Amino acid sequence: MLTDPSILDDRALDQIFRAARTHNRWQDRPVPDTKLQELYDLLKWGPTSANSSPARFVFIRTREGKEKLRPALSEGNTEKTMAAPVTVIVAHDPKFYDLLPRLFPHTDARSWFAGNEALAHTTAFRNGTLQGAYLIMAARAVGLDAGPMSGFDNDKVDQAFFADTGWKSNFLVNLGYGDPSGLFPRSPRLPFDEACRLE
Repeated sequence: MLTDPSILDDRALDQIFRAARTHNRWQDRPVPDTKLQELYDLLKWGPTSANSSPARFVFIRTREGKEKLRPALSEGNTEKTMAAPVTVIVAHDPKFYDLLPRLFPHTDARSWFAGNEALAHTTAFRNGTLQGAYLIMAARAVGLDAGPMSGFDNDKVDQAFFADTGWKSNFLVNLGYGDPSGLFPRSPRLPFDEACRLE
């Protein structure tokens, strides 16, 4: 039987989507910085509006960094976050457009956003969130497990980590090598005919 070589095989699709899970417990196994660089070098290729790339990522992997984060965490997220080898703050830069002359040089894209705070905010939040999703997929692709979550105080995170940059936190992602014993039963997903329309 002929197969389309452009389609990922079932093993890859399972690893990234079908068998991948949100992890709550972690093996005592470090994630090297080179792996985090590999992850970013993959996720950065995901598309964003006008190549705006507004997401900013803080990879917290030291005890000092985790303690800095602790006061912002909800009670239900504290233990698993402190135990995770890495916690990523997925944030965005509200002034992302200052880099557009370098990232989108063939037109004056900066002028679309500078002075238009509402459009800049919407663009930064939407595309930063999209890049956070790329991070989760890229993590799975390079052999890591992910535990994305909200359940924290954004203002406290921003004050603790971004007072000097003005970046804004969006959500957190714990990264590492998951312990399957901490998985909950898999929740259902909507079937195509409930979630989709063809027109």
